[in-house]
Amino acid sequence: MDSTLEIRNLRKKFKGFLLDDISFRVPRGAIMGFIGPNGAGKTTTIKLIMGLLHSDGGEIELFGLDAFRHAKEVKEKIGFVYDEIFYFEWLNASEIGFLMPHFYLAWDRVAFAQYLARFELPARKQIKTFSRGMKMKFSLAVALSHNAELIVMDEPTAGLDPVFRQEVLEILLDVIQDESKAVLFSSHIIADLERIADFVTFIDNGQIVFSENKDKLLTRYSVVQGPKGVLSPELEDRLLGLRHAAYGFEGLCSDGAIIREQLSDQCIVEKASLEQIMVFLVRENEKAMKGSMSCSD
Repeated sequence: MDSTLEIRNLRKKFKGFLLDDISFRVPRGAIMGFIGPNGAGKTTTIKLIMGLLHSDGGEIELFGLDAFRHAKEVKEKIGFVYDEIFYFEWLNASEIGFLMPHFYLAWDRVAFAQYLARFELPARKQIKTFSRGMKMKFSLAVALSHNAELIVMDEPTAGLDPVFRQEVLEILLDVIQDESKAVLFSSHIIADLERIADFVTFIDNGQIVFSENKDKLLTRYSVVQGPKGVLSPELEDRLLGLRHAAYGFEGLCSDGAIIREQLSDQCIVEKASLEQIMVFLVRENEKAMKGSMSCSD
């Protein structure tokens, strides 16, 4: 499958943090959800993709080109939508549209006017008067109006009401229908990504935990809940991110069907959501890190 973005063994070191050997790809015609807890490395990875930071190693390939050696060419084909707007807010939408051909060779004035109308954005109103949701849709209109092949979104729906968020998700699904574009969508609203993502990349503590097809991921994992008396050492070894509570325990497993068959009358085994998968795996990683630190002591 053709890729719009391919990252191989990417590294970036800061004081107290290491983005370590990051590798994943975003297929053309797909939406990639990019998830992880705060401080995991999502924004650093995005800044490296956008050329806002220099890596300490590894490769970033965009549209089949080396992102560093062909920076000008690849940036023409990237549209970015952040949680804040970075345009001249004292200008109106029409005035910003007039300036854009100076930044993008492929700027399409007609398409921009059509997106403003479709997103119900006033062309003659100053950007600073737009609501948060309107600003986000304006950024998306700009990204789509220079024929961007990769839309990079970093927490664009944070703080938006459910109606606005749903509208944005529908727009993104429409964007990739012709399979010529792709979306890298970083968000803490995991339920949104579960609705629309084709693939999910999960980063934690500067390392990729998984990057794979969302449907296969959701099929693999289950959440197990049960009373304390059921939690044998064997079962405990099979559960990830195990949490003990007053009523009993809960954990994530990749063999839910087997556990359901063995303990159907004693445990509840349910399909895991994408958010549950992330939370339990973060717990498991924290447990592993604590164990590693204890051993080194």
